[in-house]
Amino acid sequence: MLTARRQAGNVVFPLPAVPFMNPLRWSFRVSLLAGFLVCAGLIAFALYAQYVLQMDPCPLCILQRVAFIALGVVFLVGGLHAPRGGGRWFYVGLLVLVVLVGIGIAARHLWIQSLPPGQVPSCGAPLGYLLETRASNGGLVGVLLKVLSGSGECAAVQTILGLSMPWWSLIWFVLLGAWAVLAGTRRSTVAPR
Repeated sequence: MLTARRQAGNVVFPLPAVPFMNPLRWSFRVSLLAGFLVCAGLIAFALYAQYVLQMDPCPLCILQRVAFIALGVVFLVGGLHAPRGGGRWFYVGLLVLVVLVGIGIAARHLWIQSLPPGQVPSCGAPLGYLLETRASNGGLVGVLLKVLSGSGECAAVQTILGLSMPWWSLIWFVLLGAWAVLAGTRRSTVAPR
């Protein structure tokens, strides 16, 4: 299949089509595996920011990491399974569900960061301590509710390229959600048997 022609003097050279270079033409499998690689890259950068840039994560940052890990796992399993037809929508629905949870956590984090200094909640116990004493904190649901209520360390704004981490998380959750829906709506290019 030829898509373009290159001319050098009087000689015309046909250029072969390279469908793999266009991400909008990738198969469902490749699209989901690419989504997994993006999630793995985001988690790798979060660890780099924590250990090299010394940006200690607050409890809401850790929940956003958990959401990215869950998103990456669903991308990986969906990419390895690569169902056809309606089976794709199961994975797309699951991906959108995880994305919506991540968007909710990032939006809550941004809201806490936007509070005036007098309204910021006081610093609470570290997440590790809350998890260790979860029985006296109302179980995992109680710990989750305490974390989502926010704390003083969640209000600290540390920017990367002009945006705080929750902004970057929100942007990536929206992009990955749109990518998942786009992958699900693409037609299969494989001929039926």
